[in-house]
Amino acid sequence: MNWVQYVPLLLVVAAFWFLVLRPARNRQKDFMATQTALEPGARVMLASGIFGQLTAVRDDEVDIRVANDVVITAARQAVAKIVVPEDAPPRTAEPDEPTG
Repeated sequence: MNWVQYVPLLLVVAAFWFLVLRPARNRQKDFMATQTALEPGARVMLASGIFGQLTAVRDDEVDIRVANDVVITAARQAVAKIVVPEDAPPRTAEPDEPTG
């Protein structure tokens, strides 16, 4: 058999990898990073487009203050992103050891 006949199949597999599987894995990593970074006080946006401030984070639910004296409960997975204020300095990683 000639190996050249397998080249189109390999190209299709490679294209599928780069166009479908790789981006899906990156989205999953981003989602997991967002979920682990949830903490009370953070400003978040839900997948529905609702903005608010987290007041409580539990295993599968979060409480979000959307207005004064208005707190809603949503599924934790509904949090699409953590909103960082534009005037906030960029977050940097904490050094492992103190310098000085």
